[in-house]
Amino acid sequence: MKTAEVSMFIIEDDAYFRETFIDVMGLRGIEVQGAGSAVEGLRMLETARPSIIILDIQLPDLDGFQICRRIKHMEAFKDTPVIFISASSRYAEAQDRVEMFLAGASAFLPKPITMDRLWAEIEALLERGGRS
Repeated sequence: MKTAEVSMFIIEDDAYFRETFIDVMGLRGIEVQGAGSAVEGLRMLETARPSIIILDIQLPDLDGFQICRRIKHMEAFKDTPVIFISASSRYAEAQDRVEMFLAGASAFLPKPITMDRLWAEIEALLERGGRS
């Protein structure tokens, strides 16, 4: 998938991280929409069709597991890769990783994370097939 064909969506309550991600991806020529809460993100996804979704696990209104399950039950997103991100060390346990993948996540990256590392994971997911 060419960069020009890629669009992303990020649901992240840390405004600085969200805006930095949007700016960095914009410099790569990638359109990114973002939301600061689960409710806002789910509402925006009713009309957005991103190639990949970046999802913070710990949001103020719903956790990432609940959101990911809802997203994966939407016909438009059943094959869309979702990358979980979190600053919490809680998600380092194997059972938590299993729960992430059962919820529909394609990958998990702990914060702090560099934009280069996040981009490498995005590229790897898109190379494996992206959206069907």
